[in-house]
Amino acid sequence: MDRAIKIVDLALDAYGPPIYVNHEIVHNHHVVDRLSKRGAVFLQSLEDAPPGSRLIYSAHGVPPSLREQARARNLIELDATCPLVTKVHLEALKYVNQGCHIYLIGHANHIEVEGTYGEAPDHITIVEPESGETLERTIAQLPDPPTDKLRYLTQTTLNVNECYRVVDALKKRFPTLKAPPTEDICYATTNRQDAVKGVAHKTDFFIVVGANISSNSKRLVEVAREEGTPAELFQGVEELRGYNLSAYQTIGVTSGASTPDLLVDEILEYLASLGFDDVRTYNHVEETLEFNLPYEFRKELETKGIPV
Repeated sequence: MDRAIKIVDLALDAYGPPIYVNHEIVHNHHVVDRLSKRGAVFLQSLEDAPPGSRLIYSAHGVPPSLREQARARNLIELDATCPLVTKVHLEALKYVNQGCHIYLIGHANHIEVEGTYGEAPDHITIVEPESGETLERTIAQLPDPPTDKLRYLTQTTLNVNECYRVVDALKKRFPTLKAPPTEDICYATTNRQDAVKGVAHKTDFFIVVGANISSNSKRLVEVAREEGTPAELFQGVEELRGYNLSAYQTIGVTSGASTPDLLVDEILEYLASLGFDDVRTYNHVEETLEFNLPYEFRKELETKGIPV
């Protein structure tokens, strides 16, 4: 997520406004508002981008049909798709070329799932990450696949536990179903969920800081509740001010992958003003993995003398 935001900022530095972005670069309105003030224009339709203008694809990825539409309008493309999402797209193409049918576990109306599905819609079945009897009915009602060469892929921002339940249910119905070589769920998503699991039993209430349209933020709320801890999603400190915290002694705080640190800091300051001033940091794992900027973009920034 940070990489995608950085790409928009650097593109504005290099080329100046306006820079057009397909969809919101990440699902956080604070980030989108800041970039909008700098001159980024977030689109719901490529028809709103003037022919020949610069277009950035968001972190969530896009289907091939949208790339074709962009090229037909002579838009200058810059791809900020998360490399982990790109990995899922490439896996989908590989498995289709091997004659497989794919079960894509994810939310059908999520832009990331729409992008992956668009790679090979005739060879992919979307399975919503449901639970209990609803999941059993969903799996039972799936049509028989055209082949017994079956693979599953997942949206990168799912609730890990919920995803495994879907995989188990699919394997019971389709015993030949195979997993991708490595897990598709984003490491940052997994790490945050594991961290919540690690401290939820020590807290009376969990605050998740993130946008209400952010999939990975909403999953953190689910994980805390699954651990038996009440939890709510707050987009910022103003939403929290109207919430009664008097019944709680210990509060956990976490954030979605695209949430600016400033928003978390503001909430910590507010909690401190209420007496929650003994702050202890839980370091579940140190994240050291960084993805490079797109090669051609990086070289162009170097020629313009813009540090990356």
